[in-house]
Amino acid sequence: QVQLVESGGGLVQAGDSLRLSCAASGRALRDFGMGWFRQAPGKVREFVATVSAGGNRPYYAYADSVSGRFTISRDNAKNIMFLQMNNLKIEDTATYYCAAASSLYGSTTLRDYDYWGQGTQVTVSA
Repeated sequence: QVQLVESGGGLVQAGDSLRLSCAASGRALRDFGMGWFRQAPGKVREFVATVSAGGNRPYYAYADSVSGRFTISRDNAKNIMFLQMNNLKIEDTATYYCAAASSLYGSTTLRDYDYWGQGTQVTVSA
């Protein structure tokens, strides 16, 4: 079992930046591929970013809607993952969830993830 806790959400204006954190406990984060998802009101949960477990050349993937603006990273030594979000847009407003997958490669698919955090709200105003 791994417990995930997100933090760093808030209310910002369009064009601002935020950094979300996902702290893990119970197991080492290096045992998991990790991802960020988001869910806006009335919409399904969607993929945002993923990173593989580690190694010299980690694998990264991003949703087209955030590519070039968001950056996923992880610090396995501190058991924490981040999502740096720059140039935020109103359409980025959602609850953001971090997730851990048994696949070391990470995944863009929601059902591949075994553990989820409780979510952190990000609201972007005009």
